[in-house]
Amino acid sequence: MHIHADVSLPRFDSAVVVVPAPDHGPGNWAGSPSAVLVDGVFWLAYRVRRPVEAGRGVSVVVARSYDGVTFTSVTEVNRQHFATASFERAALVTTGDGPDKRWRLYLSCATIGSKHWWIEALEADRPELLASGTRHMILPGSDRVAVKDPVIVRKGDRWQMWVCRHPLVDAGHEDRMTTAHLTSRDGLVWADHGEVLRGTPGEWDARGARVTTVLSLDPEVLLYDGRATAEANWFERTGLARANGSGLHGSDGPVAVSPEGTGALRYASAVPLPDGRTRFYFEASRADGSHDLMTTLA
Repeated sequence: MHIHADVSLPRFDSAVVVVPAPDHGPGNWAGSPSAVLVDGVFWLAYRVRRPVEAGRGVSVVVARSYDGVTFTSVTEVNRQHFATASFERAALVTTGDGPDKRWRLYLSCATIGSKHWWIEALEADRPELLASGTRHMILPGSDRVAVKDPVIVRKGDRWQMWVCRHPLVDAGHEDRMTTAHLTSRDGLVWADHGEVLRGTPGEWDARGARVTTVLSLDPEVLLYDGRATAEANWFERTGLARANGSGLHGSDGPVAVSPEGTGALRYASAVPLPDGRTRFYFEASRADGSHDLMTTLA
C-alpha cells in the first residue's frame, strides 16, 4: 500500500462489516455503496448481488443509521421493477438542503441480452418512498457506449457527475472503462464534458479507471477503481487520482486493497463528518470469494 499522508483513505484492517454478503462463495456480494449524512442521519444505498445463475444484481436497498454502522432497511428496489438484467452502483442524493428537499436514487441498469447500461433515477419526498418514486431517464447510453456507476456531488444549484463509460464497439472488450465528467443545474439534464480519467497502459489500472468518490473539489482529489486485465473485472482495487494543470492523473499503484480473496476493495464512498474525520464505505472481497459491505473511520 502506498502512503498519502495528506489524504484520508479507506483501510480494510480497521473496518467492520455493515452488510454481509447474501451467501458464501464467489458472486455473492453486498456492496457498491453510496452514502450521505443528512441532518445527522446516515443514509446508505447498496446493491445486493447473486451469482450469474441466480440473477446478478437483484436489488438496491436504501437503509438508515444513526451511528454509521448499524443500518435499518427502509425500502428496496427490485430489478423486475425496471425490467433490467442487473443493477450495479446507485447514487443517493438530495435535491436541496432545506425542509423542502427531495431525494433521488440514480440507478445503473443493464439492458437484458446486451452489454449496454443506462442510468435512470427515482425521486420522492422521503427515502422510504423511493421505490415507488417518480422515474426520470438520466443517461440512456447508446449502441456505442454503456453508462453506469454515477458519482454525484451537488453544491447549491451546481451538480457534478463522474460516470463510468464502457465502449461497446469491440466485441469481447466491453469491460474496458473510463470516467467522464458532466454538469447540470437540476440533476436531470446533463452536459457531457468528455473523458477525464483513464488507466495507464502497462500499469495496474491499464484496463480501466472508474471514479468512485470525491475527497476534495478544490483541489480535485478523487478515489477510483482500477484493474490491469479483463480477467480482473469485478475485482478492482482502489486508487487515488489528483488534478494538476493537465487534468486528472491516477496513482502509480492501488492505495487500498483487501488482504483476502481476490484483493478486491472497490466502490469507496466517503462521508465527511462534522469532527473533520471521514467515514468510508466500500465493498471488499473475503477469503471465500464473497464480498461484504464494510465501513471504516479515517
